[in-house]
Amino acid sequence: MAGWDRILQEIQSTPGSYEAVRLKYLQNLYKYTGRNIIAYYSSFLFKPTARNIDINDSDMTGFMNALQNIDSSKGLDLILHTPGGNPTAAESIVKYLRAKFNNDIRVIVPHMAMSAGTMIACCGSCIIMGKHSSLGPVDPQINGIPAYDIVRMYLDAKREISSGQSSITYWKLLLDRYPAPFIYTAASAITLSSTLVKEWLGTCMFDANTDRDKIDKIANKLNEHASSKLHNRHFDISYCKKIGLKIQDLEADQYLQDAVLSLHHAYMLTTEHTKLVKIIENQNGKAFIVIQ
Repeated sequence: MAGWDRILQEIQSTPGSYEAVRLKYLQNLYKYTGRNIIAYYSSFLFKPTARNIDINDSDMTGFMNALQNIDSSKGLDLILHTPGGNPTAAESIVKYLRAKFNNDIRVIVPHMAMSAGTMIACCGSCIIMGKHSSLGPVDPQINGIPAYDIVRMYLDAKREISSGQSSITYWKLLLDRYPAPFIYTAASAITLSSTLVKEWLGTCMFDANTDRDKIDKIANKLNEHASSKLHNRHFDISYCKKIGLKIQDLEADQYLQDAVLSLHHAYMLTTEHTKLVKIIENQNGKAFIVIQ
């Protein structure tokens, strides 16, 4: 495997630098698997305050661009590195990819696919993870705020006001920031996330008719924010296997591990050292790029 430092040296000495090195490792992975590749990378670890680093409706343009002139009969390996985002945008992306590839999708998580990224990971036949990889709770965020926090604040206010334990003025000032329709939007998003995860798990990774208990268990465990109250909690490969997800160990195939992680380092260096905040790119180097 070409480590982060080796990839950096390669970028510094390669004409065309970042793009050329990414394409080299995209082609390397494609030649090994024979499957189409779409890499979806966000710069959220390096530019957390940037706009458009989340999963949103503008991403559809990137996926449409990546699917031009490729043979969908070869299936898809979707590489995800994202903090998550809008569950309805995730729903549209999954419907589109499933229609194009007839559900022949594997999801590869080289590092992190959180929130709505975890939801999308549940749409495939399996999830390929390393010992360092993480999924996260699927409860959504509304304008960057966990939906559970919004609903819980409303319920706390209602309870304390009703019992006379707190100042009505204090809660009014706080709740004025979140009008009633916004509270209902947050509650609906929580319900939708769980519903979509169950639907996707039951139509590819599992059979909805015979594996209902397993699907419900996984969906409940992925909605751990309800009990842990931590939206950014990391679920490692051991936990994901324990709750019943179909996980393939990245380390089980040494060549695949080397190919995926070399490519991952190339993308991470791109998101760290350029103005790029998001990229959706296929094995032919056809890319949709968002610049800060």
